Amino acid sequence: MVRTALRVILDAEPDLEVVGEAATGAEAVSVVRALRPDVVLMDVRMPEVDGIRATEQILAGPADPPRIVVVTTFENDAYVYDALRVGAAGFLLKRAAPEELVGAVRLVARSDSLLYPAAVRALAAEHARRAPRTAPPWVARLTEREAEVLRLMATGMTNAEIADRLSVGAATVKTHVAAVLAKVGVRDRTQAVIVAYESGFVTPG
Repeated sequence: MVRTALRVILDAEPDLEVVGEAATGAEAVSVVRALRPDVVLMDVRMPEVDGIRATEQILAGPADPPRIVVVTTFENDAYVYDALRVGAAGFLLKRAAPEELVGAVRLVARSDSLLYPAAVRALAAEHARRAPRTAPPWVARLTEREAEVLRLMATGMTNAEIADRLSVGAATVKTHVAAVLAKVGVRDRTQAVIVAYESGFVTPG
């Protein structure tokens, strides 16, 4: 029922197309590898292989993997944080309105912002309080401007907002963001924020 509802909502949009569905985590991995979608909506709780392991397996596949959005019932679910840590780009609540669903898919496809930044930051901050603090080697490799960009990314700012704050061009920010992701060793902004909090580079509060 949930998959059918999602398909109806997304297929009604002229710029979106649902290319496949899967009932289990194992099936999701196979379908994604066969169809190569741009965005995947992944339930965290599924039979055979859960959404976290399925996300891990998909992102470990060929180059240029899809952006994965975890679909969940509760935003503070431990499963959500685990999915974000292994590479999910963000999460979406099952009770989200149709316009939120459509907006979320478009947002992660652009990949220039966090999906629900306040909630992602809250999850990261909560887990960071329980994580051991060690200064990772990537901190020393960041330039002063890259460190500043990472801190602004951790607040949930988009590239355009960071550019406005720093009084630089959007292309310059995009270059800095790419450098940050490469030096930190993460796939996208969501993982950068998670790592920034867990390492103590950004502190809660």
